[in-house]
Amino acid sequence: MIEVTRETKETQITVKLNLYGKGKAKIDTGVGFFDHMLEAFAKHAHLDLEVQCTGDTHIDDHHTVEDVGIVIGQALRKAIYPVQSIERFGNATVVMDEASVTCDIDLSNRAFLVYELPIGGKVGTFDVELVEEFFRAFAFNLPLTLHLIYNRGKNKHHIIEASFKALAVALRRAVAVNENAGIPSTKGVL
Repeated sequence: MIEVTRETKETQITVKLNLYGKGKAKIDTGVGFFDHMLEAFAKHAHLDLEVQCTGDTHIDDHHTVEDVGIVIGQALRKAIYPVQSIERFGNATVVMDEASVTCDIDLSNRAFLVYELPIGGKVGTFDVELVEEFFRAFAFNLPLTLHLIYNRGKNKHHIIEASFKALAVALRRAVAVNENAGIPSTKGVL
């Protein structure tokens, strides 16, 4: 089990993660919709994830969402790198009712985010713009190359949930053990 903590004036976060788990989640960020997304992520990535966050949500949810992305990314970095004997690349298209989102990742040890989810506004009290903040913090702290592409859909909740689930399935596929892969790079290092 990997454990990472981070404390700032804005948030106090502890993340515990087992990369090859059973999809069990214990999430408490103080942001209900975000907790729901992280539970879906853990379930479909088949990783065990515990997140405890106390944040300045009396201001807004921004620091909590972004900082949790930072810490989950850091925990996954400890669990994944140096890359060896795994597939490295993963992709998935996930549908949720009318919504469809595609995620492609490369555990390249290089941070990049392509985020093409054309949504804004709110889901309940949750600011939808924070979804991109989470994925950016996640990608740049892991680091990995992450492309999230909207295919279709109207319901913001469905689109966002499909994006978290697509990332989860893509990550599960990328970390699938492949003993023949060695270091999966023509450079010999990642």
